[in-house]
Amino acid sequence: MKFRPLHDRILVKRVEEETKTKGGIIIPDTAKEKPIEGKVMAVGNGRLGEDGKLIPLEVKKGDRVLFGKYGGTEVKMDGQEYLIMREDDILGILE
Repeated sequence: MKFRPLHDRILVKRVEEETKTKGGIIIPDTAKEKPIEGKVMAVGNGRLGEDGKLIPLEVKKGDRVLFGKYGGTEVKMDGQEYLIMREDDILGILE
C-alpha cells in the first residue's frame, strides 16, 4: 500500500531496540520501553506559512530521527506498525 502524508506530517517506522544490554542481560518484552528512534518512510509536501507560501520539511525519506516517547499516532499498514507525526514532534535527525 502506498501512503503519502499530508502537509507537515511524517510516516515513521520505529527502529527495534536491542534485546540484550551491553553487559549481556536479556531484556524481556514486558520490561522493554518503546523506542524513541525511527526511520522516516514518507513525508508530506510541507506546511503553509502565514503568508500562504509552502514551507518544505527539513526531514527527508530515509532519515533516522529521534522523537518524544508519546509522540505521533500509531497505525498499522500491511502488517507493519508505523507512527504518523508532525514535524514539530521530531526532536532531531541522527547523522
